Amino acid sequence: MGHHHGHSHDHGHGHHHHSNNKKALLASFLLISTFMIVEVIGGFLTNSLALLSDAGHMLSDAAALGLSYTAIRMGERKATSSKSFGYKRFEIIAACLNGLTLIVISVFIFVEAIKRFLDPPEVQSLGMLMISIIGLLVNIIAAWILMSGDKEDNLNVRSAFLHVIGDMLGSVGAIAAALLIYFFDWGIADPIASVIVAILIIISGFRVVRDSFHILMEGTPDQVDMDEVKASLMELVGVSDVHDLHIWTITSGFLTMSCHVVIDESGNHDSVLAEAQKLLHDRFGIEHSTIQVERQEAGCPNPHETCN
Repeated sequence: MGHHHGHSHDHGHGHHHHSNNKKALLASFLLISTFMIVEVIGGFLTNSLALLSDAGHMLSDAAALGLSYTAIRMGERKATSSKSFGYKRFEIIAACLNGLTLIVISVFIFVEAIKRFLDPPEVQSLGMLMISIIGLLVNIIAAWILMSGDKEDNLNVRSAFLHVIGDMLGSVGAIAAALLIYFFDWGIADPIASVIVAILIIISGFRVVRDSFHILMEGTPDQVDMDEVKASLMELVGVSDVHDLHIWTITSGFLTMSCHVVIDESGNHDSVLAEAQKLLHDRFGIEHSTIQVERQEAGCPNPHETCN
């Protein structure tokens, strides 16, 4: 009847990044989890909010890294008849949960900091300083490990990386507060450092939640211009119209597209289909494309109507 479907798949290039992501997340998880216990105990012993907030964030780091690692392992599971794209989307759900925990932690730090502004407690600055310096070193190592992963293109790894960066800033804030308390007896430096870190954490959390929510809502990827994709397809020889165009993301770096391409008398189905798939992959990085090619005379009378 003139309705044809073409599919393009290209998943091989991501395996190297995928392996690096797993190793980076697992190594960081083990490192952060080990030191987190030390920092929690140290935070209570020194009575430092800056240190406790850093310890609380490190606890969330351990959970976030564990969740991110689990998400990648889940994503490896094969597609089934009930889940045709497999479990790849779980990575985005994990990233969203990580972002939400960042926001919740920030709110708790704000509340506790307000109490301490009103009634600054005694803080053991030397113990606080020593634990903060060790915490900073641990976070620098964890951040370095995560940089070997694909944090630019993988939202799940990026959310875990932001957790560690936020925790690193927490350690810096705790070090600064400990020095101010030790040399100038500025007890208020402890809650001030906590508030500054909480602001930075909540910004990172909001960005991760916003990006993951956009993907979960099947939003058009930021790096793809829908109008440009349509215009490029229209330039192909024999193509007279493109409609029902949808572009979305399954998980970070896995772009998906579907559309109807209408060809006129001069258009050849096979060549248009092959050229369209090559164009989408090479120029726009779209891994999975489903294209329905239809003859003008047999196509939809209304370009906004979906053909079945």
